[in-house]
Amino acid sequence: MSIAKEIAPHLPYLRRFARALNGTQASGDAYVVEMLEALVVDPNSFPRDVDARTGLYRIFLKLWSSVGINNQSSGGVERSSAERNLSALTPRPRQAFLLRTVEGFSLDEVAAIMEVSAAEVANLVQVAGQEIADQVATDVLIIEDEPIIALDIETMVEELGHTVTGVARTHREAIASVAKKRPGLVLADIQLADGSSGLEAVNEILSAIDVPVIFITAYPERLLTGDRPEPAFLITKPFQPEAVKAAISQALFFDRRAGRKAA
Repeated sequence: MSIAKEIAPHLPYLRRFARALNGTQASGDAYVVEMLEALVVDPNSFPRDVDARTGLYRIFLKLWSSVGINNQSSGGVERSSAERNLSALTPRPRQAFLLRTVEGFSLDEVAAIMEVSAAEVANLVQVAGQEIADQVATDVLIIEDEPIIALDIETMVEELGHTVTGVARTHREAIASVAKKRPGLVLADIQLADGSSGLEAVNEILSAIDVPVIFITAYPERLLTGDRPEPAFLITKPFQPEAVKAAISQALFFDRRAGRKAA
């Protein structure tokens, strides 16, 4: 199979990645075109020790990293809040973060693309998460009826630089907490201590305010039904702390209000 046929299915996703990396579609597309032109001139430069998708991103990043200006944030162009957040991240953590969270590569695949160890990738993603948290620190409401789990989540939230404004164990407590202090993020279980529903509490909250939500639950099948809009951020119990931290960073990073402290 020719290189063109191998990489063609992956080019729309590479364009998405290039836009996120550069901040604008025009700039991202320019790099994709330049990479394709380089492949036409030297098809043997395409990596053959990995699959086509991984190789495509690897050769793209080699080109992108060879241009010094990409180590600087671009100005003078109107961009979304997420794009502005991206431009503020240092280049290597930004690459690792996008490859993991936007493109969905595994740690080992990102390591193959960036030609580093999986451990280094994990560290880069952690650095990106901390840099993001520094930009988008906000107030967080935790809806969780298990005290030990709630404490674990609270610790993770605070380690990322956010402020926990309340820990609610019931639907009623959750609504009361929002009335007292509007959060910038909600972390919610779906089955609460008094038999009430965290999902119903979240729906009531969302009817009053626009806020990103991460569900942390032992019952993901109650949300992943395919019958209604499903949550963008869903963590299954038992969870890994790094997965929760990554979800928090993603939710705030791509939220349109990222960077604004809740009032």
